[in-house]
Amino acid sequence: MKIYVCVKHVPDSAATITVVDGGRIDENITFLLNPYDENAVEEAVRIREHHPGTEIVALTAGRQDAAGTLRSALAMGADRGLLVVAEGLDSQRTARYLEAAIRRDGAPDLVLTGKLSIDAVGYQTMFRLGAMLDMPVINAVTALTVEGRKVVAECEAAGGGRLVMETTLPCVVGAAKGLNAPRYPTFPDIVKARKKSIETVAAGDLEIESPAGGVALLSLEPAVQRRRGEVIDGPAGGAVKTLVHRLREVERVI
Repeated sequence: MKIYVCVKHVPDSAATITVVDGGRIDENITFLLNPYDENAVEEAVRIREHHPGTEIVALTAGRQDAAGTLRSALAMGADRGLLVVAEGLDSQRTARYLEAAIRRDGAPDLVLTGKLSIDAVGYQTMFRLGAMLDMPVINAVTALTVEGRKVVAECEAAGGGRLVMETTLPCVVGAAKGLNAPRYPTFPDIVKARKKSIETVAAGDLEIESPAGGVALLSLEPAVQRRRGEVIDGPAGGAVKTLVHRLREVERVI
């Protein structure tokens, strides 16, 4: 079996994000493997444990420094990495580069991704990739079973519900946090990852069809915290009436 795990190089959510020039962030911060993609890598390794001979290829599209994120995936257990060096990416171009890189490299049995990226939260790339690869897509997966060519997945649903879906390989699966507990690489794992290969491909070397449309970032600004505390004084009965009035007529939340 051949598994491709699509990962993304994202800012650490614990970092202090500073907007520069109204259109970009100060990138002098820590970048790391997208947390949901950690679940995808972990699941690929677990599948390999039950299907000996499986090859796991971690791939990403981004700038050259995204190789560091691929090293993290390799330390978790991926066999080799594939980096498409590209800039100015939106979900359409990202999916096209990933699809072209996968087809150039080999035939996938399974494509794993995180259910979303914590920087863009677009929920689009895996669906676009599945459409271009002509594969079914199951997202927000919290349990996964692969037996032969049959795939059974349990997924998050609105209102806290769960859906059980069945398909066949090849397919695209988006991992949610509940799917597994990603392993922490040991020092020997990290050392071994340095010796694993990462193939770098220039975006211009991949033949992709230019999308009819696209997304451009026009401006960027930090979210402003506008909430404030207010004390409602007076007798309890009157305070409750005032509170209900505020919630119903002013804030309109009830």
